[in-house]
Order: sequence, then structure tokens, then C-alpha cells
Amino acid sequence: MTNRVVITGYGITSPIGNTPEEFWKNLEAGNSGIDTIKKFDATATGISVAGEVKDFPFDKYFVHKDKKRMDTFSLYAVYTALEALNMAGINPEDTELNHDRFGAIIGSGIGGLPVIQEQGERLATRGPKRVAPLFVPLSIANMATGNVALRVKANGVSRAEVTACAAGTNAIGSAFREIKHGYADVMLAGGTEAAICEFGVAGFANLTALTTEIDPKRSSIPFDKDRSGFVLGEGSGILVLESLEHAQARGANILAEIVGYGSTNDAHHMTTPLPDGYGAAKAMQLALEEAGIRPSDVGYINAHGTSTQANEKGEALAIHTVFGDDENVLVSSTKALTGHALGGAGGIEAVATLQAILNQYAPVNAGTTELDDNTSVINVVLGQGKQHDIKYAISNSLGFGGHNAVIALKKWEGE
Repeated sequence: MTNRVVITGYGITSPIGNTPEEFWKNLEAGNSGIDTIKKFDATATGISVAGEVKDFPFDKYFVHKDKKRMDTFSLYAVYTALEALNMAGINPEDTELNHDRFGAIIGSGIGGLPVIQEQGERLATRGPKRVAPLFVPLSIANMATGNVALRVKANGVSRAEVTACAAGTNAIGSAFREIKHGYADVMLAGGTEAAICEFGVAGFANLTALTTEIDPKRSSIPFDKDRSGFVLGEGSGILVLESLEHAQARGANILAEIVGYGSTNDAHHMTTPLPDGYGAAKAMQLALEEAGIRPSDVGYINAHGTSTQANEKGEALAIHTVFGDDENVLVSSTKALTGHALGGAGGIEAVATLQAILNQYAPVNAGTTELDDNTSVINVVLGQGKQHDIKYAISNSLGFGGHNAVIALKKWEGE
């Protein structure tokens, strides 16, 4: 026997909002959070824009010493986890909560890159004795999960998914399976990243992965014929997942259901996806098979859509392979508004996909004006978002190393 898995809360921090209300307002309107880089002088990198988190509400849950004990990617994760639990109505101090069956799986592609840069500079200029004692626990990618578990007393299943840009979605899929197969009652799951620093921007720029466009409105334009590279973003999105039985027993407000998960690897190239999109298509097919639904049942796809030529040719072909010419299946990439938050993207986009279901609205693929021959095979939402019947939706994440991850969500209808 397996358990049904439902979503009862979520938290978000992103370039377009740090609350569900602000995030949805900007998502619905197609307001981009991409702007000129403010965190450091990026002139020497040749890169002008990024999707930075603005006005992060640090004081809501943290005190000054937390800045010395957690890198930003961990702060983002703890914030969104606490926000998600608050929405779900779960108090970690509640003695009725079985902490041994309460866990966390949170993905990050890189971990504490700013502190790695900072401490590398310190090593080079001041010597090994001056490297911070907490350098390792500040920087390692599992510490988003570790800090969240510590803060909320999650003693159950606890680990990090580190699959580059697929990490957040892999984390949600893994947590879904832990509950489905009876190893946990409640899980915090999603992704987090804070890699906008000179080290991160320079690394991706020298890989020629980032756009050199200086106009923020034309910088992240997924599926557009003039797309020229991705915009680095940051943030975190975390969901509260519960078994249906557990959620109903405590009278929780159920938002949606997770019904499927697919995970594959291209085994093709370090950074370039399979040109025909086979691995991504297979991951989508696996998610639909586990959900027990047909491609025609899906109303919306939150695409990986990074605004890079190779990625979107393969993903568009993958979507077309699975869904054909079905005009009911609307597609958009919300990276047009947020930039690409790497391992945090899957968490942020899971929230966007959930909000699309809750509001029966497919967000616009903002900034994109004209598709090319490689991307016109799918039904991209152009111009403005659309009210749409969305009973099922999927969210795609595709990462360096060939990782493909897909989750399928279902509208909650009071079953």
C-alpha cells in the first residue's frame, strides 16, 4: 500500500517576491525581477544583469550572529522552510508532531559559493591559519538541509540533492517518494541557491553560458529566436509535503497533490543536453506514468527554459515528443522573470507551478516575442498570461551532468 502525497504549505524568496502574495502578483503580471547587478561591481566579468533577491526579510527569523553561522543559501532555505510550515499550520514545537517522521530534503547546485570565494581570497592573502573555522559547514551544499533540520527539529529523513540545476526538483521528487512509500509523514522539500558573486558570475561567463545582454527586459527570453544565454538568479522555494492521511487527520488546508516524479540522465555530455531531448522526454513520461495520466490531461508545463540555444532546442523537442501538437498544453518558463537560480530553480518553479494550478492561470513567457524553428513546436504563452483549465501541471528541471527531473502536480478537488 502506498500513500497519497499532498502539499499543505510553501515558502518563497525570489527576485520577484519574498511572500506568496508578492510572488504571485508579479508572476501574474509578468513583472521581471531581473536588473543590473547590485551585489558587486561586475564590470570586469562582462556580465551586466542578474536576478537578485531584494529586501530579504532577515529580521523576521534571524539575529545578527546567524550571518556568521549560515551562508546566504542556508538563510534562504531556513526562511522559506519556516514560512512554509507557518502556512501549513505546523508548529515544530508541537509535542504531537512525530519528529522522527518529519524530515527535509533540500537541493542546492553549488552551496556557499560566496563564502568559498571569500575564504579563498583570505587563504591567498593571509595564509591558511586565517581561514575561518566554520568555512566548511558554511559552504557545503548539504547545510541548507542541515540548518533547516536543526531549526525545526526534523529528525527524520534528511539529505541534500546536488544535481546542479535539477537539484530542487529532484529534492521534491525524493521527498514525495519518502512519504509515498511510508518512510515519513511530513517533509520539507525544495531548492535554494545564492551564487551571485564574482566567482559564480565569472565561472559561468567564461563558460559562455551567461548572456552579455545589457537590457534586463531582453536578457532572459526563453524560447525566443534571439536568446543568447541565461541570467543568473537566486532564491529558494520550499514545499510542505504530507501524506493525505496525516494532513486530513490534523485538518490541514490542502493546496494540491503531487502525483508523479520522473528522473533520468542523458549520459551524453558534461554541460550540453541531448539534442533530441530524449532524456528529458523520458523523465516527463515517467512522471505521467506514475501519475496515471495521459499527456492530454496536462494543462500547463513550467519549462526549464534557460534562454540558451542548446537547452531549449532539446527541451522543446522533448515536450513535443511527449505532448505532440496539443494546443491545450500551455508552456512557459518563469526564468524569464527570475533568472536561473540553479539548484534553487526547481523549488521556486514548483511554487510557480502550484500557483498556476491554484489560480487556474498559465504565466506568460515574459520578454519573448518570436519563436524560432527549434522552439515553435510547442505552445509557448506569449504576450500575457492566460486563464486556463489546469487540473494537472508538470515542472521540468534539467541540469549539468545530464540530470533531468520532472514532478507532476494535481489540482486538489476535495477528494
